[in-house]
Amino acid sequence: MTAWTSEEDQRRRRRKRILRGLLIGGAAIGVPAIYNAAVARQARRLALPTWGRRHRYAWELGDVIFERQGEGEPLVLLHSFGPGHDSIEWRAAARELGERFQVFSPDLPGWGSSDRPRLDYDGELYIDFLIDFLIDLVRRRAVVVAAGLSAAYAVQVAVDRPELLRALVLVCPLGIDQASEEPDLKDAIIHRLLRLPVVGTSALNLYSSRRGIEHHLREEVYAAPERVDAELVDHYWKGAHEEGSRAALAAYLSGYLNHRVTKSLDRLHLPTLLVWGREAVHPPVASADLWLRALPEAELEVIAEAGALPHAERPQKLAELLGRFHDALPG
Repeated sequence: MTAWTSEEDQRRRRRKRILRGLLIGGAAIGVPAIYNAAVARQARRLALPTWGRRHRYAWELGDVIFERQGEGEPLVLLHSFGPGHDSIEWRAAARELGERFQVFSPDLPGWGSSDRPRLDYDGELYIDFLIDFLIDLVRRRAVVVAAGLSAAYAVQVAVDRPELLRALVLVCPLGIDQASEEPDLKDAIIHRLLRLPVVGTSALNLYSSRRGIEHHLREEVYAAPERVDAELVDHYWKGAHEEGSRAALAAYLSGYLNHRVTKSLDRLHLPTLLVWGREAVHPPVASADLWLRALPEAELEVIAEAGALPHAERPQKLAELLGRFHDALPG
């Protein structure tokens, strides 16, 4: 009951922030339009940094940018979701892991430097993308390491296409107690409003303002606020305001990217490692109990001094855990 209440509280707070932005955005058409234009101009002046060896995957629904580092057995690193999120959260960990693995780190469709096609984003899109990415690019059974909501998609692929994966590493995963509910009528209304040209854009601009993103990173993502510097805030702000970013962000905020994996977990038979930041708040480390009940053979590692992105805050520790896990995998 506690986890359910937490999820409901989070949805309620998120709706309140979005609705406030919609009200402000609809108060006067002229002022929001000018504000939105100014935000768009400022966003175009900032460049998203690259790292590793940048590559382009011509996926059927748009080009996907990914970084590839190192040689050896393949690891696929999937980033979490939120305003401005992309593969940069894996940058430090990928460098560590690239010393012994071949590491693939995509910006998922609609995020980061990848194309942002005008379509209806949902969990099935990302499940289909991961399958195609593994078949077309990786071409060998890989260990998929997925954070947050992307963990639910990785689980589904592991259940539906187990021949593509060797093992799973789920980092602060969502899909059981949080981000597992189908959108309800309120969510559908918010989603529709957020897609409106002026009012919806204004609401998303307010939700993902620099102040809002700084609060998101310092209070909801990182355990150590001092690790969130101006450069990091700028990167997330830029990503949240890239041209075409509104559709994917609106889908995420209104619950259209949610994916419930509860009924799939009893069909998951691949080696699985759960990794949690001890200070994570969304989802909290207490949620690991639900995953362990569903996956009694899974391993759990909790990383101290880390929040929802332990790979960003403690990359060396994460790489060490992954190395040990990989070494113990059956041949």
